[in-house]
Amino acid sequence: MKIAFSAADEAFRTEVAQWLAEHLQGEFAALRFRGGPGDEHSFPEQRKAWERALAAGGWIGVGWTEADGGRGLSLSRQVIFHEEYARAGGPGRMGHIGEGLVGPTLAAFGSAAQKQRFLPGILSGTQFWCQGYSEPGAGSDLANVQTRARLDDSGEHWLISGQKVWTSLAHEADWCFVLARTQAGSQGHHGLSFLLVPMDQAQIRVQPIQQLTGTSEFNEVFFDQARTASDNMIGLPGEGWKIAMALLGFERGASTLGQQMQFHNELEEIIAVAKRNGAAQDPLMRQRIAQAWAGLKVLRYNSLRMLSGAQDGSLRREAMIYKLAWSNWHAALGKLAMDVLGEEAEVLEGAPYQLSRLQALFLFSRADTVYGGSNEIQRNIIAERALNMPREPRA
Repeated sequence: MKIAFSAADEAFRTEVAQWLAEHLQGEFAALRFRGGPGDEHSFPEQRKAWERALAAGGWIGVGWTEADGGRGLSLSRQVIFHEEYARAGGPGRMGHIGEGLVGPTLAAFGSAAQKQRFLPGILSGTQFWCQGYSEPGAGSDLANVQTRARLDDSGEHWLISGQKVWTSLAHEADWCFVLARTQAGSQGHHGLSFLLVPMDQAQIRVQPIQQLTGTSEFNEVFFDQARTASDNMIGLPGEGWKIAMALLGFERGASTLGQQMQFHNELEEIIAVAKRNGAAQDPLMRQRIAQAWAGLKVLRYNSLRMLSGAQDGSLRREAMIYKLAWSNWHAALGKLAMDVLGEEAEVLEGAPYQLSRLQALFLFSRADTVYGGSNEIQRNIIAERALNMPREPRA
C-alpha cells in the first residue's frame, strides 16, 4: 500500500490541477461540481463537449496501455488524476462507462478487430456507452438474467429480446453492453454471453424512470428482436459471466479515489453549513462529523490496498468489501447532512422545486445500499468469496 507520492508525481499533480483550472472556465464553468450521482441528467450536451476537451488534452485513457491508445500512466498518477479531477469540481463523466468499464474489458478479452473498432471512439470522447446488466428479476442476483439472444438464420446477427432496468444514461448512449442468455434452457451463471449492441435502432425502446430527486438519469430499456452483428460478442458464447465479473473488477479501479474526493467535497460542504448555522457547536454533531472524516480516511487506505494488486479485473479480498463500506458510509453522510441542515433540510422555496446539493445527496444516497448489489448480496460475496465460508442455501 502506497500512501505517499514522489516529487515527480507531485509535479504531475500540479500539471493536472493547472490544466483543469484553465479549462473549467468559459463554456465549461457551469459544469463544475455538476453531473455526479443524482445529477447525471444535467448538461448532457455540454458534458459530451467536455469529453472531447478531455480527449484533446490527453486525459481519456490515462491508465490504458499505449498499445491500446492510452498514456500508460502509473497507478500513482492515475490516482492523482482522479483525485485532482474531483477536487477541481470536474463534471460527472459521460464517458465513464466506456473508459472505465468497456475499454479495459475490450483490452483484456476483445479481439484485435473489436479493439480497433471501439477503442478510438472512447478515447476521442465521441462514443458513449451504457450498461445492460440489471433486470426486473435480476438486480443484485445477476445470475438470474432472462434477456435472451439467438443468431438469425443467416448467422450474421444476434437477435436480442428482453428488458434491462436502472440503465444509467441509456437515453444518451450510442452503445450498450448486454449480458444475455444465448444458450436455450441454461440457468444461473451458465449460458450467458457478453454482447455489444448499437442503441440507435427501432427495436430498442428507452423509458426514463423518475426518482425521488425528480430526475430521471436511469432508464428501463426494452429489446424487441434488437440486432447486433455476430462479431459484436466479446469472448465466446457462454463466457459472459466470466467477462461480466471481470468488468466489475475493473470498476473498482483508480477512479474509486476520485469518488472519495467527491465524498470529501460533500463532507466539506456539510462542515461549512455546520459552522454557519451553529450545528458545529453541538458536541454530538461534532462527533458525527469526526466519525465521517475518519471513515473516509479508512475508505482511502483500503482503496490503496485494493489497488496494490493486479489490475486485471480480478477481485482481491480488499475489493470485495469496498461497495459495502462506501455505500453505508455515504448513506450515513446523507443523514448527517440533513441533521446539520436542521429545519432547512425539509424546506424548499416553491415550485418548480429545486433540491439543494445536500438535499439531493440525502435522497439519492438512500439507494446506495441497494444498487450495484444490495448489502445482503455484498455480505454473501464477502462470506463466500473472500472468507471461503459455506454458500448460502439456494431454493
